[in-house]
Amino acid sequence: MGCIHTCQGLELEYVGVIIGPDLIVRDGAVETVAAARARHDKTMKGLGKLRKADPERARETADRIIKNTYRTLMTRGMKGCFVYCTDPETAEYFRSVSLRGESASQS
Repeated sequence: MGCIHTCQGLELEYVGVIIGPDLIVRDGAVETVAAARARHDKTMKGLGKLRKADPERARETADRIIKNTYRTLMTRGMKGCFVYCTDPETAEYFRSVSLRGESASQS
């Protein structure tokens, strides 16, 4: 069990990643929800202040942080990655993308 901070630099045979409400898929589009991120997450520190000064830049920064977190976690497994999504539509999206990749690699 770990987080982005404990997994950076580690290579594991398999990794499991829980995709929470901060990354969702709606109508096939991946969206980030900064407000759904844990309040104590230090990677988001300073975004409240930035949001007041430059809301668009704060949104872009939060989007980049959230996507980078999941990318980093999902690439730690050398043999595989198990993904669990708390949101049903997001789970279906990842399931369909995974199945498309599986059929392409079998061709």
